[in-house]
Amino acid sequence: MAQVWMVRAGEDGYLAKDFARGFIGIGWNSLGDLSSVSTQDSIRQLYLANYPNEKPGKANGDVAVIFKFRSVIQMNDKVVTYDPVERRYLIGTVTDEYSYQPGLIRDQNHVRKVKWEEEVGRDDLAVSSRNSLGSTLTLFSVNEDVWADILRVLSGKPAVDQQERVEEEKQELELIREDIINRAHELIKDKILKLADDELEKLSAAILRAMGYKTRISPKGPDRGVDVFASPDGLGLEEPRIKVEVKHRPKETMKAQDIRSFLGGLRQGDRALYVSTGGFTKDAKYEADRSNIPVTLLSLDDLATLIVTHYENFDLEGRSLISLIRVYWPTE
Repeated sequence: MAQVWMVRAGEDGYLAKDFARGFIGIGWNSLGDLSSVSTQDSIRQLYLANYPNEKPGKANGDVAVIFKFRSVIQMNDKVVTYDPVERRYLIGTVTDEYSYQPGLIRDQNHVRKVKWEEEVGRDDLAVSSRNSLGSTLTLFSVNEDVWADILRVLSGKPAVDQQERVEEEKQELELIREDIINRAHELIKDKILKLADDELEKLSAAILRAMGYKTRISPKGPDRGVDVFASPDGLGLEEPRIKVEVKHRPKETMKAQDIRSFLGGLRQGDRALYVSTGGFTKDAKYEADRSNIPVTLLSLDDLATLIVTHYENFDLEGRSLISLIRVYWPTE
């Protein structure tokens, strides 16, 4: 079977009409003609010379796309692109080698000619196929299941039962939603780890304020006791009086002795939070469970969860430490 490629027609498909004239293309026009530059290493050197300020991750992704378009795609490979206005996928065959043709396609000088042969309506494909083809990558290989689904539509075979299709869409959307949530959770953890020690203390206080408490942070010093104090009135006259120890040591797991040392400075009526970005040992958790003073251990995962749960109530200081945006998701 010939290789099948999905090539996006620019951001949001704005070049779909240009592509429909018989072409596919990519940008990075500053690289110039790549006719004599065919290996990934030589493309990388040229890319770094023209885009020296790009971050390594983006540079690696860009070079991979350029190399595939320039050297991996072959004549007679199949290609798919999407027209969002018409809500259709164009299916065609690559008919020539790479060429550099400024002005042939708006904003994209690296070009391959394509003979468009078929088209498939977006709604005719299975949900999983639509989601796979909806990737934001500029260019990627289409997997066998998606290609088989495209061929099913082209052959006129009926889709799955409507009720089955609805259930499939629900399941697929739920899987995507869970994946996005998990990725977002990890990105929030990354942001937490980049905070300085004093910033993590401020973040811990911001979470408590978002939960309805008034807080104060202990002044810096070699022996200052608790890091953050919180209570309903901010003075400790009303309970609960919450005392917080913050340890920003991602590579160090807090032990039972650390918990005992913290609890030893508290008194009856206090409530304790111990924040550790490095987590806690099993013995530390046992020490907290058997303590006469109620104590909650907050790991890096717990912090990320609390931030998402209470972010709507974050004040400006809290939002300046961890800046998040709302993501809207379709419901039934």
